[in-house]
Amino acid sequence: MEEQKLISQKKPAYPINEQLYDYLTEYNRSIKIPVFYDDLLRFAGAIVVYDKNGEDTLWVRVYYAEYERDEIDLSLKRMYLILHGDGSEDSLPFLTVDAIDYCTFGNSKPFRIKIRNILNDNHTYLYIKKADASRVYGLELEHILSPNNINFLVYKDTLIEEHVLGIPGDQFLVENLNTVSESGKKRLSKEFVKFNERCMIRLLGDMRSYNYVIVASYDFDQVEYRIRAMDFDQQSFEGNLKVYFPQYFKENYPFVKMVSDNLQNESVEQYKKEERSAIARRLRGSQERINDLLACMKNDRISTQEKTDELKMDLYNYTLDMDFKKCNTMGEILKVAFDFVTRNYENVNTYIIR
Repeated sequence: MEEQKLISQKKPAYPINEQLYDYLTEYNRSIKIPVFYDDLLRFAGAIVVYDKNGEDTLWVRVYYAEYERDEIDLSLKRMYLILHGDGSEDSLPFLTVDAIDYCTFGNSKPFRIKIRNILNDNHTYLYIKKADASRVYGLELEHILSPNNINFLVYKDTLIEEHVLGIPGDQFLVENLNTVSESGKKRLSKEFVKFNERCMIRLLGDMRSYNYVIVASYDFDQVEYRIRAMDFDQQSFEGNLKVYFPQYFKENYPFVKMVSDNLQNESVEQYKKEERSAIARRLRGSQERINDLLACMKNDRISTQEKTDELKMDLYNYTLDMDFKKCNTMGEILKVAFDFVTRNYENVNTYIIR
């Protein structure tokens, strides 16, 4: 296990530039919304939110002055309908805002909104954050290249995200891992290998156990697992390549040990190849959209030059692809990485019809 400090500084927020905003508009990610992040900062007070074990969750439940509360509730319900529907207000009378929580932990300082349907008592969450270009690139890459679609909207400097369902990885390790069957641990090990490879290829960093969730689903006589990222702040920012491998974070050691206990090296290599092939197929199937997104990234500064130079040399040493040495931005590095994955998939797969 690698014990060195992989992340040495807090990542700054990067503004969304005009080219990226045009991309978001073209692909229906930008839409007028009725409330801004800064509006929610005007809360009058807050109380600490504790979990079921009485531990501080690092979230606080905020409340607003009476003259503002009705307007804020109405705006949040409208935002929910825009994110999850067509924006029509037929369902407004059946929705209620149960809670507005604020988290000062982490980079994005999000608000978590709990919306409940009073007809059937079903509830869901949405998150409102200060827009950050790194996070937007991360969300969009997740939507295109992972097995999971993800729904989000941006308007000016406000970002709205849907809730990612699942059990946070750190909670799963404490409360659920011991109940997983031996065959289930083999399937979970397979998924961790694929998740590890996926994060590295699309350069999503800082996947410590509290930044992803475990999703369990039932398939005939067994339980299948999927690991989903839920924090995208560290998209293409750090220079150290190891930051983009979840396996190198000490918080993930129980999963790493599980892989070594349950999978032979040949199986690990097989699952890595499967994930690279899946990403290559997604790249081919979304070529125009990926090219448009990378065009924005190549002209954007979402890291320091020092970190960019460090990462391109790490990737050159990892792949021996000379094209990495020519890169000047994180977007250019990602383009070379995607070309490398696609090229190797096409060269190896003899069944592709050309």
